[in-house]
Amino acid sequence: MNSKLTYNKSDLVSEISSSLGLNVKNTSDALDQFLKLITTRLIISGRAEIRGFGSFSKKTIRPRKFINPKTKRISYLSETYTIYFNQSKKFFDDLKV
Repeated sequence: MNSKLTYNKSDLVSEISSSLGLNVKNTSDALDQFLKLITTRLIISGRAEIRGFGSFSKKTIRPRKFINPKTKRISYLSETYTIYFNQSKKFFDDLKV
């Protein structure tokens, strides 16, 4: 893999397709299905685990007050969610080799 720190979806598709010698469209479709599966699992149970890679979990951000710095208008943001990724220990061991 490249030494890039961040990947967007198109970078990931091109990297996977070139390293495995697969068609870009098929790789994109497979990645879409994988991401849809992870997203669905997070919505239903709040957690998705891939053994040897890591786990994704849904974290709740509490409702809070927001003040627009330009207009000084007060607004309220409702409860939101973010995705948290925790790498497995085996993932770190494989990177050291």
